[in-house]
Amino acid sequence: MVVKDLADQVVEVRRKSDWIMAIKVLGGSVFGNVVSVYAPQVGLPKETKKLFWEELDEVIQEVPRSEKLFIGGDFNGHIGAEAAGYDEVRGGFGFGERNAGGVSMLDFEVAFDLLVANSFFKKKEDHLVTFTSSSCKTQIDYFLTRKEDRRSCKDWKVIPSEFLGTQHRLLVLDAVCKYPRRMKRRVREPRFKW
Repeated sequence: MVVKDLADQVVEVRRKSDWIMAIKVLGGSVFGNVVSVYAPQVGLPKETKKLFWEELDEVIQEVPRSEKLFIGGDFNGHIGAEAAGYDEVRGGFGFGERNAGGVSMLDFEVAFDLLVANSFFKKKEDHLVTFTSSSCKTQIDYFLTRKEDRRSCKDWKVIPSEFLGTQHRLLVLDAVCKYPRRMKRRVREPRFKW
């Protein structure tokens, strides 16, 4: 889904697999690539998880460095509250304890010079939780971006579902894509909410 104002600016839609879908949007003279992911769940075979990371690798490599890249979704991993060893790819804000799925995600970020955008904003504990199940509260949904695009990310928030049966909470990222300096005075900068 794309907000009506941006629908005409969608240049490309790619479905890589059941886990990965990407759209390219033109905002003025800036291309923004938005990749939605749903990582394999805990308990699935290692081969399935490896295939997911290989497919995401291919999608990222197809996006030129000159274009903005935002990856978000359910990574089915916990990066935890502490940066411990991953300071270059995540901020100091998170929730819970790191697990193997979180380590895989953080290692992937190191390899591709990405970072967890939503870990750079201080939020109340209740606003960090993206998945709840009976007595379990976790953070498994994240936004990743290239390090050079970190300043494009202005804020993020969790929106609780109005439908009480759902376990996931909607995650929203506010990003501003800056024009090159020479164009800055002539046009309004595009804002993306995802």
